[in-house]
Amino acid sequence: MAVLGTGTSNGGCSLLHAAGLGYGASLALDLPVKVRLLDKEARRELKDPDNILGNLLRIWKDSGFPIPEGDLYWSVNSEIPPRQGLKSSAAVSVAAIKALCDASNFEMDNADIVDMSAACQIASGVSMTGSYDDSWAALEGGWKLVDINADDARSGLLLESPGLNSDEWNVLLVCRGDRETKPNIDDFGVHQQAFAKALNALQEGNDLVALTWNGRGVVGALNDPLGRKLTNDAFVNGARSAGISGSGPAIAIMYPSVNVQSTDRLKKWYGRIDGIELIETRIINAELSPVEE
Repeated sequence: MAVLGTGTSNGGCSLLHAAGLGYGASLALDLPVKVRLLDKEARRELKDPDNILGNLLRIWKDSGFPIPEGDLYWSVNSEIPPRQGLKSSAAVSVAAIKALCDASNFEMDNADIVDMSAACQIASGVSMTGSYDDSWAALEGGWKLVDINADDARSGLLLESPGLNSDEWNVLLVCRGDRETKPNIDDFGVHQQAFAKALNALQEGNDLVALTWNGRGVVGALNDPLGRKLTNDAFVNGARSAGISGSGPAIAIMYPSVNVQSTDRLKKWYGRIDGIELIETRIINAELSPVEE
């Protein structure tokens, strides 16, 4: 079995759900994904229930891009819990596109990778909006504010930030099992006020406020009273920000890394609840080019 190409990416959490206002932003987190393109089937069973990789291969071929000859197979190694709102679909599609580029000696701009990732996720039925913000975070770190109604990823990029300093902030993810119901995009519009506050916070460079207000909007859109309670519990136990990520059910919690007591209190509080999985991770900061004066 030969490895034809390899691609990597990472997961993230939402700072602004794109279904609320048509603007979205996701913050990159250290949840690594590696996808390999193979010439023979891997020993480990491939789990791709939404056929993301199958749709991607079809889109790639339909685009006329170069591709290795013969039968092709995939191998996915992901540390992102699936269907939690932690951007697993975007991360897998981005890493797979990079693997195809690697296997074909084909160069693709990051904006074009984001466009193809969006097309793949929409075709697979895993995204209501194309998840442009998720794919940007999976590729470059930090966060980018995007307009999902723009013609393409390049023109839809409105604002970008390296994200909160990863050395100064810890992230705890509270994973609550599978989502019971599929979100309806119409439900998000009812809670525009919360999403507007999250948008204003991003424009002012306040990631923590954006995460919290976005989470409140998502809680309302999903009618998730348990999510509201679990999010509020974070503040009581030392968090500076907390909110549901994506369409849930995972909750992202942020607190200063110097506060060791908060780490212990939060892990102890959520660890006592049945069906909860806790993941400690960090922000991946983007390396942005300096603005010319």
